[in-house]
Amino acid sequence: MTLSSPRAVALLLGVAQTLAWGSTYYLPAVLAPVVVQDLGADPALIYGAFSVAMLISGFAAPSVGRLIERLGGKPVLVASSFVLSAGLVLLALVPGIWGWCLGWVVLGCGMALGLYEAAFATLGMLYGREARRPITIVTLCAGFASTWGWPTSAALVPMLGWRGTCLAYVAINLLCVLPLYLLLPRGQGAAPVAKQATGAPSAVGSARRAFRLLAVFFTLRSLISGVIAVHFVALFGGLGLGVAAAVAVGALQGPAQVGGRLLEFTLGARAHPLDVAKAGAVLLPLGAGCVLLLSPGEIGLAAAAFMLLYGASNGILTISKGQVPLALFGPQGYPVLMGRLALPMLVAQAVAPTLAAPVVAVLPAAVSFGVIAGLSALALGCLMLLRAPPTPA
Repeated sequence: MTLSSPRAVALLLGVAQTLAWGSTYYLPAVLAPVVVQDLGADPALIYGAFSVAMLISGFAAPSVGRLIERLGGKPVLVASSFVLSAGLVLLALVPGIWGWCLGWVVLGCGMALGLYEAAFATLGMLYGREARRPITIVTLCAGFASTWGWPTSAALVPMLGWRGTCLAYVAINLLCVLPLYLLLPRGQGAAPVAKQATGAPSAVGSARRAFRLLAVFFTLRSLISGVIAVHFVALFGGLGLGVAAAVAVGALQGPAQVGGRLLEFTLGARAHPLDVAKAGAVLLPLGAGCVLLLSPGEIGLAAAAFMLLYGASNGILTISKGQVPLALFGPQGYPVLMGRLALPMLVAQAVAPTLAAPVVAVLPAAVSFGVIAGLSALALGCLMLLRAPPTPA
């Protein structure tokens, strides 16, 4: 049995994505400290394996995009469940640090096959330019991946150990995620293909320029996100917040992301996706400005304002990552385009924490937030240079 309603397909895919993200991408936050103690390994090596997985996912993304364009999204997503499960089995059953590293190599391949970029490409293949609402629904559902993933892992580790927790997630991927993917329509040739002005040199040059600007924008934003995700406690600590207060401020990100996605789903529904992305991109420089401009006595308020604006910005732009390329370039070649965009984004996200570590350790926190403000403003400038094409008849 398969489903055909776009809303039903989006909800089904959203639940599958929520389970897949929570059982893979969000796993190291809880498991890595336990693994460090159990294996007596260098923390840099344990966390580095996850960075390698992100790099592998990035470099594999263009090939996955071509595969989705050729086969459709369903078989690729189905394959992702098996590959992710294989990676989790390696984590659980292969002893020593080699098992941990090998498992994340396989998980990197599985994440390329089965996380957001693949899901967005699948919806683009199925519904063409009408995939905007389904993409939003998927991200609204998957916004709760960490909400279930982190507490579940924290509850399972004391009962099953970290290896048993990995096996539990194998069961979730094979018994829950896989059946959901099997219900997806295959969708080969389902996307309405718009005629592209590929024959005109000016149109080709304009499309290339637009793609480069979009790639720089999302890569810079991924770089910033990679830094904040790992170093936010140190950054807020440098401003004067204690660890408990910094963690409490960091917890605001999740609700803010969901709030940003809800705003896109409601208020932004009638706006062009590019305009929505521009509005979302403005929020991060504003948040960094709050940290830089408010007085030291208001640092708690400034940190909360930053995290709320940053979270809302990220929530909107997660949707924009799937919607804007579709709106600018159309459904023809969309899976390949998503793969090409994902490559620099995932590489930036993987290397950012390591590159930023000495900067965060040496420079005052205010300087780090100034760099964040500058990079986010530069990213916004790239987006502002883009113009929405005329709506096709």
